[in-house]
Amino acid sequence: MKRKQFLQTTGVAMFGSMLLRNKSYVFSSLPKDHEMGLQLFTFFNEIDNDVEGTLKKIAGVGYKKIESAFSKKGGYYGMKPKEFAKFLKDQGMSWKSHHVLGAPFKMPPGAKMPSGPDGKPITIPPMRNLRDNMQELVDEVAEGEVPYLVCANTPISTLDEVKASIDVLNKTDEACKKAKVNFAYHNHDAEFRAVEGQIPYEMFLSQTNMQMELDLAWATKGGKDPVELFKQHPGRFPLWHVKDLDKEFKTILPVGEGTIDFKRIFDASATAGMKHFFVEHDMPKDALASIKSSYNYLSKILGA
Repeated sequence: MKRKQFLQTTGVAMFGSMLLRNKSYVFSSLPKDHEMGLQLFTFFNEIDNDVEGTLKKIAGVGYKKIESAFSKKGGYYGMKPKEFAKFLKDQGMSWKSHHVLGAPFKMPPGAKMPSGPDGKPITIPPMRNLRDNMQELVDEVAEGEVPYLVCANTPISTLDEVKASIDVLNKTDEACKKAKVNFAYHNHDAEFRAVEGQIPYEMFLSQTNMQMELDLAWATKGGKDPVELFKQHPGRFPLWHVKDLDKEFKTILPVGEGTIDFKRIFDASATAGMKHFFVEHDMPKDALASIKSSYNYLSKILGA
């Protein structure tokens, strides 16, 4: 199950239980403005079994920046915000961003709750969302001194849902400003498809002042050229998700193993206003091998 499906399914499962089924490398240090970041959703299937060990492995590869996401332990991988921030600092990493859900999703017809490897559903704490829990989520990120709060996904299947989401996003942006936290929106490919004659992503850009975390692969799959988006909205994209896709845009791959021209995109980072980028691979079979491969490739094209 891909990240987008996870968000939609678990958004519905706020009242119940769920869970997704389930060489050697030499690393060089990157320039400060290109220090590598990682979205922890890459390790969703395993991190909660050994949070400390997993984060140490990530640090050992060379990743310096962390974007957190959803945890089966609840909270921030079973920790309070300040506790999690300190643990990352002790590993030589910094906490730059955190993902939350915009609002719960309606259950798709015929959908079933996914199970763990043993075939049994695994319960996780209810997933909070910006519509219902905005202030506490903003306050927690501020407590952890995290620079960015990001809406990972929000309902947009109808124009009414898009409009309701825009209202939530604008309210969250204002709350974040008061808390001195930056707020951004993370896309999938659906935001670039017309909903009742309008493009949700274009509505988000024109009807909000929030910043954007551009998922380069999902934008590409949605038919958008990231570089052209940067030119049209310079400085609006301080955060990026970096993942690769096969030529049919069906399979997510480690960075550099697919079809996306990352060198061209990174050359436009100043136009985008990029401050942090996070490698992400939606729950691969071998997450550690994937992030090593991505790190190796990006180190080469970024001139480390």
